[in-house]
Amino acid sequence: MGQRIDINHLNVYYGDFLAVQDVNMTIRPNQVTAFIGPSGCGKSTVLRTLDRMHEITPGARVEGQVLLEGQDLYAPDVDPVSVRRDVGMVFQRANPFPTMSIRQNVLAGITLNNKRISKSDADDLVEWALRGANLWNEVKDRLDKPGVGLSGGQQQRLCIARAVAVHPQVLLMDEPCSALDPISTLAVEDLINELKREYTIVIVTHNMQQAARVSDYTAFFNLKAVGQPGHLVEMDDTTTIFSNPHEEDTERYISGRFG
Repeated sequence: MGQRIDINHLNVYYGDFLAVQDVNMTIRPNQVTAFIGPSGCGKSTVLRTLDRMHEITPGARVEGQVLLEGQDLYAPDVDPVSVRRDVGMVFQRANPFPTMSIRQNVLAGITLNNKRISKSDADDLVEWALRGANLWNEVKDRLDKPGVGLSGGQQQRLCIARAVAVHPQVLLMDEPCSALDPISTLAVEDLINELKREYTIVIVTHNMQQAARVSDYTAFFNLKAVGQPGHLVEMDDTTTIFSNPHEEDTERYISGRFG
């Protein structure tokens, strides 16, 4: 089952630059939470702190707490690699490993973590993950073909299968449909609704209609001016955010009057 995330007084820095300031929120388990807001407001930055991916950028650091079921992901004794096993990431553009088959792509997380697994268990895991990503019936007869030979929408679902194969508790998705056609987008959105039964899902999207369709809760981020840090304006259930937000800036963004 998915796990709860509590973010307390989170500040995110790149070197001396404060990119995101004082974010406080609770991300509920087995729900879809959407991060929305104009470009540069810190949505993806906050998303990347949830699996410590932002640390890949030299000079990046955080202050505050990110708690996964009460455990501080930034405690001194916590290994970032173990965090990324519990918190999977699906990126904006599908990125199957180009030299690997469909099957090898699904098993990549297992292989990279040096886990030993029998062929029969691997076969079962591949089928389970591809079924979970609603891709099995489309690729079951060509598992040894390159993953990059699939269509864009299929590649994105393959990346989702790769993410769920290591049994994370949380799935992060950074604009997962921005490069997809409408039919592929619908397939991924349907999949998100299915996956929340097993996972806590956080999605960054610029698509207001998508946020309204797929999310249970929505967080609106903004920044006061260019060069100023991004901040969380408000977070509520998605129906409230889109029909009766508390803050004027949220209403202006939702209605298309800025951003």
